[in-house]
Amino acid sequence: MLSFPTTVPPEIIDGLPNISGWENEVLSVVNHNEPVFLPSTNIKLEDINAVFAIALHMHQPTIPAGHGGELISNLQYMFEHPNEGDNHNAAPFAYCYSRMGDFIPELVSQGCNPRVMLDYSGNLLWGLRQMGRNDVLDNLKRITCDQKYQPHVEWLGTMWSHAVVPSTPIPDIKLHIIAWQQYFAAIFGWEALARVKGFSPPEMHLPNHPDTLFEFIKSLKECGYRWLLVQEHSVETINGTYLTYKHLPHRLIARNSQGETISITALIKTQGSDTKLVAQMQPYYEAKTLSKQQVGNVLIPPIVSQIGDGENGGVMMNEFPSAFKQAWWDMVNHGGGKSGVVGMCGTEYLELIEAAGCNPEDYPTCQPVGQHQIWQRVSLDNCQPEAVENAIQELKQINPNFHMDGASWTNHISWVKGYENVLSPMNQLSSLFHERIDKMLLNNEPESITKQSQYRQALLYNFLLQTSCFRYWGQGTWTDYAKEIYKRGETLLQANL
Repeated sequence: MLSFPTTVPPEIIDGLPNISGWENEVLSVVNHNEPVFLPSTNIKLEDINAVFAIALHMHQPTIPAGHGGELISNLQYMFEHPNEGDNHNAAPFAYCYSRMGDFIPELVSQGCNPRVMLDYSGNLLWGLRQMGRNDVLDNLKRITCDQKYQPHVEWLGTMWSHAVVPSTPIPDIKLHIIAWQQYFAAIFGWEALARVKGFSPPEMHLPNHPDTLFEFIKSLKECGYRWLLVQEHSVETINGTYLTYKHLPHRLIARNSQGETISITALIKTQGSDTKLVAQMQPYYEAKTLSKQQVGNVLIPPIVSQIGDGENGGVMMNEFPSAFKQAWWDMVNHGGGKSGVVGMCGTEYLELIEAAGCNPEDYPTCQPVGQHQIWQRVSLDNCQPEAVENAIQELKQINPNFHMDGASWTNHISWVKGYENVLSPMNQLSSLFHERIDKMLLNNEPESITKQSQYRQALLYNFLLQTSCFRYWGQGTWTDYAKEIYKRGETLLQANL
């Protein structure tokens, strides 16, 4: 049995989200090897032909657009300015954030066996509390903390402020990961946090620079994560080809420029970004066409993994509820919802196949797209940072399309090109943050620093500037928000730390 700290951290401190100060407690809770789903799952692997897993991604950025320029959720701004753009969708969005708390109990009471994975950014969770939408958070608490619903729902960890990993300063990657864990625990409790074992990178954006990837995977593992979701087109085989076994778990290999290697299990999110795939429950219908496959000496059901925005677009708002329910009703009529083709959560699936004898070392291997070309040019016996950097520069000269910006669910949007006016201040603020903070952390007990209000405030501005939204909507209002966040963060660091 796991043991947990006796007190849960407060959710809000000095008007700020509680994103730091309980790092030791967080790490003590998440670093365990106890099964999460095996004790409660009502599915037996031998009864299953194929599996699907769906995740809903939810996010609203924090912007300096409240009364007097205070930090508020973009959702609050939408409610307060209903005549701008698609802000009339504020109420449907808020309902989408809450509705799984209604759908899961309803389906369970009907004898269905539903599953869903949830990925909510820290910004969104804080924004809902800021807005007084306790109804939404209480609805989510019901399906997160009530044992009756635990087998049906899995939360996925993410970066606190929806930062895309490839362009996040490396020292900040782990800070985002652990801040989300702490804030999640403050809302849902330590026991709920101990069950969060899968990770969903914002925008499905996977680093392909060897050093960024290595630090990302290292941070995930240090923070207790067992697996992450990756987009099919953001990875390649070790030989540089497209994946052959995309419906099997993979072992994602990370090798840095020093030649060190680390790996983590990856579930492959198939196809592109179209929310229709989730809204119309396409993964269920695709899984119906599949049959068992061999991993090592074990025959296992393949898994179709898919994630989509849980609130964005008419198809998700309007078509998803009926399609979601219809799929689970259909399963009840074809195997009772527990045999044949079924839905599972990611951790549940991995625990079941590993209990049946699967060894993660036997999973097909993959690496981020483009890395094969690097390792063709660098001797693995004598891997040096200079050799890796030379190989990258050589490849950029040979192939103008080669880059180390990472890959995501889409290849027609860049979170780097054209956003130098956001990226440069973002890196500067991070540099200033670490210049001021790291010396203090070396000379003091870390949590004596990270519990301080000034530290938490500086960390928050550092995180907020890294939110991907400021590099998605083009130049204008959103890049202006970024400038304002930078200015406030810099003033804070110069004055107080």
